[in-house]
Amino acid sequence: MNLKRVFRHLLYSRWRSRQAFPPATQRAIAAAVATSENAHRGELRFVVEGGLDLPFLLRGVDAHTRAIDLFAQLRVWDTEENSGVLIYVQLADRRVEIVADRGIHARVGNAGWQAICRDMEQAFAAGQFEAGALTGLDAISCLLAAHFPAGTDNPDELANAPTLL
Repeated sequence: MNLKRVFRHLLYSRWRSRQAFPPATQRAIAAAVATSENAHRGELRFVVEGGLDLPFLLRGVDAHTRAIDLFAQLRVWDTEENSGVLIYVQLADRRVEIVADRGIHARVGNAGWQAICRDMEQAFAAGQFEAGALTGLDAISCLLAAHFPAGTDNPDELANAPTLL
């Protein structure tokens, strides 16, 4: 167990998360998700978490494992065409993870998602949270539009507003 990581997470307050993603930024993300989903049949969820709780830290849960857990908890996997995508931002570890449902992941692969994650992390490291989020969402939208273009029936299956944990 890395004590420095434990303290970093436990001291990362919800206030700091809201400072990085204030209401105006949350509205911009929600609008970008809604616009994006008009261009393809994919479904996006954007989740921001400041720091992990102690039980997660004691079990050694990393950002990728937490993203997979949230993918299931938020039922991102439960889309009609298996095209759900979770964008998970963990501020304490300065990590971004993208977890995609099997329908879209089979077409995009890890390399495509990892490039978007690293670009977002660079923007966030520079304090550009809104710009990084919107650029990442745009890149994801382009991939989804290429592999799951919008059809005549395009229901909105998941919430568009970001979730701050």
